[in-house]
Amino acid sequence: MSRFTKDGKVKAETLPSTLQRSEVKAQDTFAATLDSAEDQYGDGQRARRTAFASLKHGFEKVGDHWEAKGSKGPSDDQAAGQGADSASDATPTAGGVDANASKKHLYDLARKLDVPGRSTMTKDQLVTALQKANDRETRKAREK
Repeated sequence: MSRFTKDGKVKAETLPSTLQRSEVKAQDTFAATLDSAEDQYGDGQRARRTAFASLKHGFEKVGDHWEAKGSKGPSDDQAAGQGADSASDATPTAGGVDANASKKHLYDLARKLDVPGRSTMTKDQLVTALQKANDRETRKAREK
């Protein structure tokens, strides 16, 4: 099923809610990759993982939506291809947080999302705290 209208725009209702609240480029990236992955792998989890992996190379999750990253590239070890081969024992993803970003960048995002205790956190702790803050913001947005 194509996620695009005849005039080339993404059908927002076919996207996850976090992408519906994101910029058009993020929506286009996800939708085009998902359409292509479904042609290759069929409709299912593998196609969706492929689409999210593509999205994470250029975007990071900030609160309840996706924003363009400063530079393109893998967001975590899983996206870099350093994870396991099977989904059952895969390296966990950072949930849209750019774990490869600088600690300063992660700290700035934590400040933007008002993460408590951020000034004393390590980089790994900031990644975990940002994942939780993103999940919290997404839940809030879905309740509206």
